[in-house]
Amino acid sequence: MPATSVPVDPKRVEEILKQEWQLFTKETGKSQAESVRSHKTLPLGVTSSFQYWDPYPISIVSAQGAYMTDVDGRKLLDLSMGFGAMLAGHLNPVVIEEIQKSLSEGMLFVTPSPTSTEAAEMICTRFGIDQVRFTNSGTESTMYAVRVARAATDKLGILKIEGGYHGSYDPFVVSAKPPINQAGDPETPTPYIESNLVPGDIYVVPFNNIPALERMFEKNANKIACFIVEPVLENIAIVLPDAGYLERVRELCDQYKVVLIFDEVKTGLTAGAHGASTRLGVKPDLITLAKSIGGGVTVAAFGGKKQYMDFVTNGKMAHFGTFNGNPLAMAGVRAVDRICSDGALESAEALNQQALDRISAIIEEYQLPAHTVGFGVKGCVTWSTTPVRNYRDYKATDFSIAEAHWLFAINRGIITPPGLDEQWLISLAHGQEEIDLLVEDFREFAKALRA
Repeated sequence: MPATSVPVDPKRVEEILKQEWQLFTKETGKSQAESVRSHKTLPLGVTSSFQYWDPYPISIVSAQGAYMTDVDGRKLLDLSMGFGAMLAGHLNPVVIEEIQKSLSEGMLFVTPSPTSTEAAEMICTRFGIDQVRFTNSGTESTMYAVRVARAATDKLGILKIEGGYHGSYDPFVVSAKPPINQAGDPETPTPYIESNLVPGDIYVVPFNNIPALERMFEKNANKIACFIVEPVLENIAIVLPDAGYLERVRELCDQYKVVLIFDEVKTGLTAGAHGASTRLGVKPDLITLAKSIGGGVTVAAFGGKKQYMDFVTNGKMAHFGTFNGNPLAMAGVRAVDRICSDGALESAEALNQQALDRISAIIEEYQLPAHTVGFGVKGCVTWSTTPVRNYRDYKATDFSIAEAHWLFAINRGIITPPGLDEQWLISLAHGQEEIDLLVEDFREFAKALRA
């Protein structure tokens, strides 16, 4: 946290936003034309709604290492890296090698294969779980993990964190980012359910609030099959668990016979070589994985303790999928297992820590109302002078400055995820040059704010 800070003039932020949007439209004419074209066949002109921003998003034609190239020919430093899916870097040669090997053997068997068994062994060993099943997306994995919990407990209710996102399965969209005026009391959030959702029995609690969780279990544990939570929230920038929070969550789930699911779709290997649960020292009953485990190939997984995965074995929770564990996906898993060693990830994390430290120094120098947060190879600038511990804290941060910084960076060749969360990812393809670009961009933005 900054020792002292001075508020940023809102009028100055408005000026920057106006200037930067003008510059954006001036420099991205071909992306605009591509957006017009794509709107004819794709809703919003994109293949996933998060990809869109107003007036139009940047359209990418190629990527290599830590960089992407857009349709306007601009080279962009990628600090999103597919939310972690490209942890190994774009077109990593080991990933290409394993995929080419797979292509010479077959693309789809729809039968058991040594390739899937080998990949399962790798995942179980790395993440310290008993058994695993492969799927094709994080949404599938979280959905099936919940079904396992329901089969194991004969209960239907799902408990989640306010502001937590676990894919597009109906219950998980509830209160993912609810409007504050419809979210109820901070201690007992009201589940915010959009009109097109059919979530079933869904319960919501704030993150980092043990008393609220205790009250929820005392009242509703007989109806709750599982508590699904990211061990570190990464849908709302980066929100770290309080000391002892996850340990107490583990105790309460055991006490009330509620299955504890850690959603590590976003954390996974970005948290370290063995995932967030291992790093934080709290073992869930079930874990969900995607993104970082595949090197850019479409693959996801759910798994955990055998006593719960046995419900897949006995058929009480049937799990199907034509493309589950296909050879190309397994090639991605093999490649990542080769690439993402403890040492490689430690080196990337050291670079990330350097970026966090240097940006924190700039925040102090310019007395900005902000602070940095990091976990593993991810980092962010949060525009608040106080720690963010939950969704309500996140909603109280300054989103106008966040938008201005995001746009400022894009116009200078640095792209982070669309939205206002200020989160970056240092992949194995990033080096000192890329860290310097990130830091100096922030310095220039700080100067602009104080101009």
